[in-house]
Amino acid sequence: MTTKQNSTALLKQQEQILQEAVSYAIEIATQAGATAEVAVTKVSGLSVSTRLQEIENVEFNNDGALGISVYLGNQKGNASTSDLSHAAIKNAVDSALAIAKYTSPDACAGLADKELMAFDAPDLALYHEFDIDVDHAVSLALQTEKAALDYDKRIVNSEGATFNSHTGVRVYGNSHGMLQSYLSSRYSLSCSVIASSNEQLERDYEYTVARNIQELESAVWVGENSAKKALSHLQPRKIPTQEAPVIFMNSVATGLIGHLATAISGGSLYRNSSFLLDHLGKKILPDWFHISERPHLIGKLASTPFDSEGVRTKNLEIIEQGILQTYLLTSYSGRKLGMQSTGHAGGIHNWLVKPNSQNLTALLQEMGTGLLVTDLMGQGVNIITGDYSRGAFGFWIENGEIQYPVSEITIAGQLKDMFANIIAVGNDIEYRSNIQTGSILLEKMKISGS
Repeated sequence: MTTKQNSTALLKQQEQILQEAVSYAIEIATQAGATAEVAVTKVSGLSVSTRLQEIENVEFNNDGALGISVYLGNQKGNASTSDLSHAAIKNAVDSALAIAKYTSPDACAGLADKELMAFDAPDLALYHEFDIDVDHAVSLALQTEKAALDYDKRIVNSEGATFNSHTGVRVYGNSHGMLQSYLSSRYSLSCSVIASSNEQLERDYEYTVARNIQELESAVWVGENSAKKALSHLQPRKIPTQEAPVIFMNSVATGLIGHLATAISGGSLYRNSSFLLDHLGKKILPDWFHISERPHLIGKLASTPFDSEGVRTKNLEIIEQGILQTYLLTSYSGRKLGMQSTGHAGGIHNWLVKPNSQNLTALLQEMGTGLLVTDLMGQGVNIITGDYSRGAFGFWIENGEIQYPVSEITIAGQLKDMFANIIAVGNDIEYRSNIQTGSILLEKMKISGS
């Protein structure tokens, strides 16, 4: 048997052990007259970091715990244990039951509906084994950092390069007879460096991440890109306060669309804490704007066969022709709103924002003059009101071309207006996020500068 087969066999063996632990916990809860849901995720892996061509850290990890929620009618109790012996599991179940007895009843509490369960969960190829030893991992990190340090003499320091390799098993079961599991893997390589010019320092980073190590970008690509990005920040200028068109580069455009996800999430809605209350079926984006959710894409980072309540994930249209088609609901938030779970306990799964333009260069040409935002700072986003104000770094654009970097600016607007005023989405898709979008051009925002 090869090493790869050994590793996979061990993971499969662990999967069986975890399934037995989950089943036992449900059995104990059922004997006590409760319904229950149990989840356990075990992750193991290797993390290696280097700094200035020296090994800084080598860490092996093996983490995980079993979490159980029990329901006595509408009373809920939670407990967890990292010890998977029968005695420890029984103690955890007993603790959860004791907590439930002192919890106020909540009519919306309980398992997700049985008919929504992923009894036939599909295999999404989320696990790609690659047995990497410490020497190989160190070599990748060193190559990455060397590529950055050698790229330009103005790269004067490094915050290090890191390689991570992790594999995991997730098992979920509940009193509906649901018991499903899957294996997963995740590999990443990153680098952060500091550039200097005229006693001024600027830092930036680059990374690559994938479920299959063969799909990672090369060490040279990561290192050189981190250097290029840091160098591009040197000698920034200030710009006057004004209103101007703004492009959110794809890496920050994901966050802009992420605010939409937060605003249409059940937790925000039933608490009356969203600027998009009562907007289901209403137009909130331009006519051409489309977002779809595709949770079953093979091997993708945000793919999942079921959510954290065991609800089968499915293809959804989030936005069609600018109109909001669905909220993002768990079983609890769904009941609070008189609706059904949409399979979003634990978050969103592969949002695909449809482009209507070409690459970033074409977007810059379309904008003509304005601001290209590449980095955002601060937490100045109010989902209740939709007010948006964040520190930004980027580049000033004239005649469709980058003129110089700009810093010490704040961009501000109202999210509802910002969404309505999106002019274009580029095809330069950011694939490393659960939101896959290109760069986004907005008609105008307020830019506070010098």
